[in-house]
Amino acid sequence: MNWTKLLTAEIQSAYAPTERLTGLVDDSALEWKPSTGSNWMTTGQLLKHLTESCGAAFRGFITGDWGLPEGMDASEVASLPPAEKLPTLASVAEAKRLLQRDRQLALDMLAACSEEDLAHKPAPAPWDPTEMVLGRRLLQMVDHLKQHKGQLFYYLKLQGKPVGTGDLWGM
Repeated sequence: MNWTKLLTAEIQSAYAPTERLTGLVDDSALEWKPSTGSNWMTTGQLLKHLTESCGAAFRGFITGDWGLPEGMDASEVASLPPAEKLPTLASVAEAKRLLQRDRQLALDMLAACSEEDLAHKPAPAPWDPTEMVLGRRLLQMVDHLKQHKGQLFYYLKLQGKPVGTGDLWGM
């Protein structure tokens, strides 16, 4: 298996439709969240989370830099705070810019890895100490992005946007 080729293809196929879906969000809907249930992110919080769900995690696994404040350890943030405490974005334009930056970060971090490391280097996560090689852990982070892309898709549907299966899969 060639981890670099697999991960590059998965990154591209995840970010492209995520960027298109992000472009369908209206700035006026950033505070929107589902009206039933609890602990939902607002659309703005979801967009912020999308912009940090893959590339930033690649950097953490590959370099050990999780982007945390000075003196804070990654194990201290293993569990997410309630949705209302999560950061948000001020605009869709900011989300688009940050999403492109996160995609480039993922690709840059991947380029810094050897096939040997991707196939054999252990990569425990602060939230999951399960033994796993780096390539598989990075693939999980692409899946994380895809999961939240699906969440954005349904947020848009619930907001009355005309999205369909092709939008979800980038067709």
